[in-house]
Amino acid sequence: MDQSDPTPDHGPEESTTAPKDLPGALAFVGMGSTIAGSVAFGVVVGLWADSHLGTTPWGLVIGVLVGCAGAAAAVAAQVRRYL
Repeated sequence: MDQSDPTPDHGPEESTTAPKDLPGALAFVGMGSTIAGSVAFGVVVGLWADSHLGTTPWGLVIGVLVGCAGAAAAVAAQVRRYL
């Protein structure tokens, strides 16, 4: 190896896949947070609607359904980035 070459020769056995594991784990954390936040937002809005409009339990039911649909759409958008 030439002394003027600053890059060391690591050989073929060295792997550089470790840094790629962290973004994958963070992506799953982000997806879980997105699901939890979307459903929680739907529940809160549904409970608010029930208390102010007197529509118990329909506001909660609709809020949960809208929250789940929003979570599915958001996670699908996040997954598309990795495909």
